[in-house]
Amino acid sequence: MTYQNYSLKQLQQIDAAHHLHPFTDHKELRDIGSRMITRAEGPFIYDSEGTELLDGMAGLWCVNVGYGRDELAEAAYAQMKEMPYYNSFFKCSTPTPVLLSKKLAELAPKNINQVFYGSSGSESNDTALRLVRHYWALEGKPEKNRIISRKMAYHGSTVAGTSLGGMDGMHHQLGGAVPNIVHVMMPYAYELALPDESDHDFGLRAAKAVEDAILEAGADNVAAFIGEPIMGAGGVKIPPASYWPEIQRICRKYDVLLMLDEVITGYGRTGEWFAAQTFGIEADTITTAKALTSGYQPLSALLVGDRIASTLVEKGGEFYHGYTYSGHPVACAVALKNLEIIEREGLVERVKTDTGPYFAQMLKQRIGSHGLVGEVRSVGLMGAIEIVKDKATKERFSPGGSAAVVVRDHAIANGMMMRATGDSMILSPPLIWTRATIDMACDRILKALDLAEADLRKA
Repeated sequence: MTYQNYSLKQLQQIDAAHHLHPFTDHKELRDIGSRMITRAEGPFIYDSEGTELLDGMAGLWCVNVGYGRDELAEAAYAQMKEMPYYNSFFKCSTPTPVLLSKKLAELAPKNINQVFYGSSGSESNDTALRLVRHYWALEGKPEKNRIISRKMAYHGSTVAGTSLGGMDGMHHQLGGAVPNIVHVMMPYAYELALPDESDHDFGLRAAKAVEDAILEAGADNVAAFIGEPIMGAGGVKIPPASYWPEIQRICRKYDVLLMLDEVITGYGRTGEWFAAQTFGIEADTITTAKALTSGYQPLSALLVGDRIASTLVEKGGEFYHGYTYSGHPVACAVALKNLEIIEREGLVERVKTDTGPYFAQMLKQRIGSHGLVGEVRSVGLMGAIEIVKDKATKERFSPGGSAAVVVRDHAIANGMMMRATGDSMILSPPLIWTRATIDMACDRILKALDLAEADLRKA
């Protein structure tokens, strides 16, 4: 029996009785009931009542080629018929992960030539943590195992991912993080810069926090620094231009590995295949997932630099790590076709030269002047709108984060799917958006902001 045989109320009742959602207040959800998204096409999603929503989040940062791609369904079907599954254990492999690894090595920065597969970004960050510690042990330095991360970072929701991340609420619920991980300030100038401090100087100060953490622990005890090129789930926090070059210099100076989390920024989001290329970062590991398959199949790929891979091969010994679905042949077949579509349609170049600049221009010209907006910021097709009570003083509504939820609810009610994170409204749309789609989004966002301001000012 298909879902069409059920009413929305029946589906909500079954959902409440049996389905635990991620990142959810389950009491609240059962009081209001889930919205049932039942189909999608191009840049739009539709709920069970036929409501059309422009998807400003590409699902969850992932549907880069948009919805309804028959080619991806056909790639999965063809692979399922030929061989639905075999593992990568027992000295075995299958053709699709082999060919996908070759393709990823061609697209990645020049020092990246090896790939380790999982099914999610969280899994890949687990792998990255295990791998860098294993690397230093192989190099005869097992004590070099501390990881430096950042406050408000998001690196997944497994035990290791939560520990690497810098979300206080997640740490509190975890009740005991993976040891030897420390967190320093995030590079968000709008909120943390000192009075009269330039973006350039702030970027250097934020990077120095990493250096200070290395010196405090002793460089011989620090394995790696991990960071998102742009902090995504923390609110699309974009560092100043001075930040990443200084981080690179510090890591090289103290022989600390550099781990990039590109689960959100990978595969065209910033106008390059990887944000490492956008910001000129030479990383030792790059965590990717999401847009690798445009969300059509669960797949992650940890891209591993030559330094780590060479030691892993030359020193030998078993790396006691892996997943049942590492290199799943169907997921890898879909990834290969997805990358082919992105290349064929020139989506990365379009974001870099056309839609990305237009997106930034429209955010600034149309959204940035609104009375609720303290700042707009973007790179490629990834942006944020900072909600404030007072533009001049940057005063926020109280309690923190409450105003963005009001904006979000009005946006969804008016056909615009957006996400609220803290006081930020964030956008990460499919890369198929055109200038016309961006104009449509701005129209709907402005309407939501007007309605939200009326509510918030009278409260």
